Amino acid sequence: MCTYVETPDVQLLLDAGVSLCPNRFRLPPHPKEFEAIMEAREKIGEAAGKVEVVTLSHYHFDHHTPSYEDWLCNWTAANETATQIYRGKTVLLKNPREKINFSQRRRAWMFQKTAGKTAEKLAVADGKTFVFNETHVKFSEPVFHGARDTALGWVLMTTVEYRNEKFMHAPDVQGPMCQETLRIILEEKPDMLMIGGPPLYLAGFRVDPHEISVAVKNLERLASEVPTMILEHHVLRDPEWRQKLSGVFEAAEKAGHAVLTAAEFLGEENRFYEAFRKSLYREYPPSKEFEKWMRLSRVKKRLVKPPV
Repeated sequence: MCTYVETPDVQLLLDAGVSLCPNRFRLPPHPKEFEAIMEAREKIGEAAGKVEVVTLSHYHFDHHTPSYEDWLCNWTAANETATQIYRGKTVLLKNPREKINFSQRRRAWMFQKTAGKTAEKLAVADGKTFVFNETHVKFSEPVFHGARDTALGWVLMTTVEYRNEKFMHAPDVQGPMCQETLRIILEEKPDMLMIGGPPLYLAGFRVDPHEISVAVKNLERLASEVPTMILEHHVLRDPEWRQKLSGVFEAAEKAGHAVLTAAEFLGEENRFYEAFRKSLYREYPPSKEFEKWMRLSRVKKRLVKPPV
């Protein structure tokens, strides 16, 4: 969900991270996924060169960039990749000590000791508004990463307002599942909302189907209230996401609103590689060299670049 936002007053890079799922359908990422993360890393680096401000909604590695070598999930070189993004920037970040679970608290500590040291300024953003001339960058109080009291912790939502135009970035709220999160979004009244949808593919496995149902209903409400909604992240890991969200599209159409993926908003093709990983391996068999890399242990895969 890394997003570049520009107003006449300030350039921002929201959640400057990208990562791959190390094991889906008992398979590591396909070469096409590695090609995609290379492309994404290049775009993030280019965007970072334009901005003064980088935000960090929470400390999962698809929302910030770590400073260690990892070629399996994050496609990062030790120190270099993260430093490229954060050096000399104002970093507006999730509080590393409050409303944060243990794993993210540890990652936050690591960030402050590594790439965070290269930043011009680190500022806790929870519940605060930062003003850049006529542009206001407003952060919510921490909201749940999905359902209430989830073990996944909390995230920040960000609203960028310039004059009478509002863009809201709501990563990993998973629908939202939580009614309080829905209330905050509705009260903000964004013109455009970029939101992390529910993990439909985990229903009945890791996520209560009732929570998924609540998230879908909340999305339907948002589709009827928000003129443009960019639906992203977990929801797109289910190949049947569009059919399962038919009510969301119907609510948007009835209101004269739009629901799009980020790719569709940019006029590009959707590439749901993770959802179709098994099919990719079948339709585009990897090279012998890549198959040899696949046989490495998970630890070694992180340290050895895959031959793509």
